[in-house]
Amino acid sequence: MRARKVRGIARDTLQFILEASRSSLPVEFAGLLQVDKEIITEVLILPGTESSRMSALIRLYMLPNMAVAGSVHSHPSGDLRPSEPDLIFFSRTGDYNIIVGPPFDEQSFACYDGAGRRRDLAILDVEFKDDGFDDDFDDDDEFKEDRP
Repeated sequence: MRARKVRGIARDTLQFILEASRSSLPVEFAGLLQVDKEIITEVLILPGTESSRMSALIRLYMLPNMAVAGSVHSHPSGDLRPSEPDLIFFSRTGDYNIIVGPPFDEQSFACYDGAGRRRDLAILDVEFKDDGFDDDFDDDDEFKEDRP
């Protein structure tokens, strides 16, 4: 797997991870990270992902043909150190592997490279471009409600 250059993670993406992890309690949350213009901006949640109080299993064979920068998962215990299974998984997913834990705020996460070494990951304020999906339907008569 080719190393990807990453400058940091978008604050909104980190907030999504923290909220999803909080909402998943008491089981772990897990996903894969995608990069856009050197910034982690997306979390992929693959079909078949299984979570329990002690682990999360992401079925990498379900990953479409796309690059990922690493992974993210929660440790409901609050221990942000990777386990042995985490280290094996990190070696398969990339160089930016995030573990989050209670209280699920911007200080309660750690990032590790593919070998399990701690690495810094900046939190960046990024303005996301509106993809205009909702706007696509505003001007289309086919999708307008029938009104008397």
